[in-house]
Amino acid sequence: MGSTDTTKFYKGQKIIFENELWEIVEFQHRVMQARKPIVKTKLKNIINGLTQEKSFRSGDMFQLPDLMTRNAQYLYSDTVSYTFMDLESYEQIEVTQEVIGEKSNFLKEEIKVQLLHYDGEIIGVELPTSVELRISTTEPGLKGDSVTGGSKPAELETGAHIAVPLFINIDDIIKVDTRDGKYLERVKKA
Repeated sequence: MGSTDTTKFYKGQKIIFENELWEIVEFQHRVMQARKPIVKTKLKNIINGLTQEKSFRSGDMFQLPDLMTRNAQYLYSDTVSYTFMDLESYEQIEVTQEVIGEKSNFLKEEIKVQLLHYDGEIIGVELPTSVELRISTTEPGLKGDSVTGGSKPAELETGAHIAVPLFINIDDIIKVDTRDGKYLERVKKA
């Protein structure tokens, strides 16, 4: 089992804290006058979904959980769960909405993901760092407005809402960063 310290924290990292599995939702390094620096974190309990804010001393050590990852492909979803196919065993695996969370914004059929297993249970889904998605609704694009840097709201084929540049049109395919939901580039014009 590996370990890490607060200087190596990153968003989405899983750590063991007080014998439970937590995900780092956000963190901030703070320098305190005449005291050791601290790291303020927001942690989410992977098993029960509760979040808490916690401060640690800079350099505090944590154990990393033993996570198994399995390659899978997203097939479809219904109102309560998402169905994936394990790419080694070809068995179909259902994952609940709670486990998927906001990542459902970027789940497109046939996308390849990694399912995270901990103690025999699926606790999360790792997406590729970017996905290509179609724009389903947005205001019409403005010609020649590719330079101004303004943005407008758009809805993606997955139902997610993001900000896109003014020149983007309905049915354009764009690349989106799955870590922060930001527009990266237009891949194909409608």
